Amino acid sequence: MTHSVQSMRVPPVGYAWSRFGQPEYTDWLDESLSWKTTCYIGDWSFLWQHRFSGPDALRLFSDYSVNSLEVFRHGQSKHLVHTNADGKVVHEGILTRFGDDDYVLHGRGGFWLDHQAGRGSYDVTIAREDWFVYQVSGPTSIKVLQRLTGSEDLLTTPYMHVTPVTIAGHDIWALRQGMAGEAGFELQGPAEVGPEVYAAVLAAGQEFGIRRMGGRVAPINHLEACVPTIATDYIPAVFEPDLSDYLDVFTASMPANAQPAYIAGSYPGREISEYYRSPVELGWGRNVRFDHDFLGRAALEEEKADPRRVIRSLEWDADDVSDVYASLFDPARRHHTFMDLPRDQRGFMWADRVERAGRLVGVATSRGFSYSSRRMLSLATMDLDSAEVGTEVEVVWGNPGDPEKVIRATVAPAPYKPDASRGDLTALR
Repeated sequence: MTHSVQSMRVPPVGYAWSRFGQPEYTDWLDESLSWKTTCYIGDWSFLWQHRFSGPDALRLFSDYSVNSLEVFRHGQSKHLVHTNADGKVVHEGILTRFGDDDYVLHGRGGFWLDHQAGRGSYDVTIAREDWFVYQVSGPTSIKVLQRLTGSEDLLTTPYMHVTPVTIAGHDIWALRQGMAGEAGFELQGPAEVGPEVYAAVLAAGQEFGIRRMGGRVAPINHLEACVPTIATDYIPAVFEPDLSDYLDVFTASMPANAQPAYIAGSYPGREISEYYRSPVELGWGRNVRFDHDFLGRAALEEEKADPRRVIRSLEWDADDVSDVYASLFDPARRHHTFMDLPRDQRGFMWADRVERAGRLVGVATSRGFSYSSRRMLSLATMDLDSAEVGTEVEVVWGNPGDPEKVIRATVAPAPYKPDASRGDLTALR
């Protein structure tokens, strides 16, 4: 299979939202308010899970992750980030420690670590798991989970830690996290009991305004909360000659007939590496610690000492965006590239040029409509000299061959929505 930029500018087979279940349950406008006003339940069970056990598991994670693992308590979870030799992100995911030598990793990174374990000398056993993963988040989510579990331990669970709970007669795990930038937990357990747990949460949540989150709006909370996503905000850095053996593993883990990535937008990348990003560029610099040796350390030491780009949100000008839609109704001109709502549903990494005074200063990704703020937003990796909040820039919208539309934009903080995920849960009971 050829992995050129041009080969990745082909339409995907199917739709990205199919991973999340239905595209909508009430409608995406209603669902997009749930994590600000009530709460939602969303299904992330499509994520891969691998269980690692054995005395060398921790050493394996340390050798191929930017994170410090010097302090890693039982029941603690970490956002694990893996990079290649150039310090660009290969994969990332959530790793939880359940015992001395017992860990579960959610995300594609399990394939990467399994591959590296096979090439080295590690006393570790790696096995695929099949878990359900349900996010329950929003201002009323704690009331829902308290009603279901009656657990006082739930209220005192530290951020990024798990606690055992019982729902629908099943003993499962609740991970306190904040993908939506709000208080909430991720419920996890064996896939075979997932439907009963889901039904119980949905029933208990009716009193508290719970919504089922469909696939159309699920990525909007990632956008508002600045949660960069693989194949949406960056292409995994696995397309280098020295990683050709892993690329076979990577593609084998994907659905049949699927490309490893899909690219759209006005950014004129010639090499796939132009769509790679480092942890620093994605806002994960705080995870990068130099208390251990790891693949990519030298490159990241240099970058952290002298960063060149940072991640920001962009507010797109409403009049300019409206003209993109107006062009569809004007037979006298060629219309602009269609701008799907609330965002592209097909699974492209939509990369658009960000310019200032005619100079390229960044790349916009994750373009989407925030109904609660009534704004078109995007994330963007920005040159430092143009990244100050309030700076006026221009986003160039349009696929190659389509008329380009220059859209005025303003640099805004990332996350765009203030983070409310780490507060005192007892105040929400």
